[in-house]
Amino acid sequence: MDIEEVLRIADGLVFAKTGKHLEHLQKTVLTGTISGKTYPEIAQEEGFSESHVKNVGHELWQILSLALGKKVTKSNLKAIFKTVRSNNLNASISVVCNNNPTLKNINIFAGQEERSPATTQNYEPNPNQPQIDLGDAPEIFSFYGRKDEIATLKGWFGEERCRLVELLGMSGIGKTTIAIRLIEQIQSHFDYVIYRSLCFSPTLETTLTNLLQNFCQPAEIPPLLETQISQLLNHLRSDRCLIILDDVQMLFRSGELAGEYRPGFENYPLFFTRIAETHHQSSFLLISREKFREFSQLEKPPYPVRSFVLGSLGAGIKEILMEHELSDEDNWGTLINAYQGNPLWLDLTATMIKELCEGKVGEFLQYETLILCESVRSQLEQQFQRLTPAEQAIMIQLAQEDAPLTLHQIIKKCQFNPAELLNAMQSLGRRLMLETNDVGNITYFQLNPVWKQYVKERSQG
Repeated sequence: MDIEEVLRIADGLVFAKTGKHLEHLQKTVLTGTISGKTYPEIAQEEGFSESHVKNVGHELWQILSLALGKKVTKSNLKAIFKTVRSNNLNASISVVCNNNPTLKNINIFAGQEERSPATTQNYEPNPNQPQIDLGDAPEIFSFYGRKDEIATLKGWFGEERCRLVELLGMSGIGKTTIAIRLIEQIQSHFDYVIYRSLCFSPTLETTLTNLLQNFCQPAEIPPLLETQISQLLNHLRSDRCLIILDDVQMLFRSGELAGEYRPGFENYPLFFTRIAETHHQSSFLLISREKFREFSQLEKPPYPVRSFVLGSLGAGIKEILMEHELSDEDNWGTLINAYQGNPLWLDLTATMIKELCEGKVGEFLQYETLILCESVRSQLEQQFQRLTPAEQAIMIQLAQEDAPLTLHQIIKKCQFNPAELLNAMQSLGRRLMLETNDVGNITYFQLNPVWKQYVKERSQG
């Protein structure tokens, strides 16, 4: 496809929608996309951050989608413009753009004829064909099990129409994967489906601006935060939207108790509370490794708010081991339990078993200690560094014990005042780092085998 032709058509479409011509980076994203380059490659060549290039691309696809009346993405850009060319619509686009620089919608896919301002209509989402914007969501190639979990979440977003759901789980357990699969199964119930990752810790203003661009042009987005929230709530009332915010734990402060928002991010809990308390017909799914403090007050009648903790993958994990062609199937259960049924941990460990033990699980398990590959260790270290000194002390103490401890025993053994330790214990629970077991009227605490092995090695070494 001729790149100059694509740039000319795209420039006309963008000018028709915004009254502005393509900027340099927009042209670069277009030419890079046509040439098969990835966002990281474009960012490196131009000297911009990958996130900035993605945002520019996302905004450009939105403008083109509204102009053409058809969803435009990075992956289907070539096909869209081939259709434009094959339908011989280049000339009509040029005429319409030149004569109507503020035209709201060309919608060339609605018919083959040239459309005049009198016959042009704004593009409206079809309830049976929702507007789906997955942004930088990862592509899911494999999915195992989770039928019960999917059924529960479908019920919450379907019959119960929950406004706010938090999906919790340790790193690598498959939170994002199940969210993407959930989208595939419930998207027909929504007018808009939007996924955004907060891994780069955007401010609430940035997040709201990004979300609002799905409903209106950038120039129509108000500058004040309160007005932005009100505008989004209006869209949540008029359309049924499913908005997924991933990596929400990146909004929380490192070195503080779980759920403590970073400076400058304190308006997020106020926003989430508004979503829960204000009447609308939409749903938010918040994905995090740490529980939100505000949910303890919101997750009760009359608010349609729910929490779901994603646990072991269960029997579905065996499919991962089969893909790695591991042997000694009788030992698979031991391996799965040792690594908590965590898909990522087991996938990384299975790779190690395949490379070092020729796939023999029995040989790998003969060592007295649990072996953690470097990728798992690095992941755990990042989470351990986020803990407060009191939380780290509790983790170290539990790692040294052969048996679980009661709360009284933990307070007695750790050199912190009781109030600080109690808050630290509650925080570790919100981070999903503790396992509990009730015996009679007494609760015992311990670490899972992976965390116990890692903290023990870290303390010794």
